[in-house]
Amino acid sequence: MIFASWVGTYLDLLLVEKQFYSFPFRLFPDLFKFNVLFTLFILPLGTFLFLYAVENLRPLQRFCLMLFISLAMAVVEQLSEQMGWFAHGAKWSHFYSFLGYTIFMWMILKYHRWMNK
Repeated sequence: MIFASWVGTYLDLLLVEKQFYSFPFRLFPDLFKFNVLFTLFILPLGTFLFLYAVENLRPLQRFCLMLFISLAMAVVEQLSEQMGWFAHGAKWSHFYSFLGYTIFMWMILKYHRWMNK
């Protein structure tokens, strides 16, 4: 979970700096350019739930769950935009979110399994 938070924080810093997206509504806007609530609380909790859920799944089931979660996150991002919590730059495509979350979960799962060996 700490690794997921660390990766999420650095990805947000990089992508916000490159103006791919921004967080108009965030805690401590004078200190952080990223959404501290999401990166330090929601992402680690979501990572815990994801790792718990995939622990006993077969590879195909795991892959399908990752695709489903990635699609759901792309939809949640669009809803967040409508609510003013999230804003994408002109260069952004929601396919990037889908692909990014899929790769992120795969990487977190691989790291988790490597650490448990």
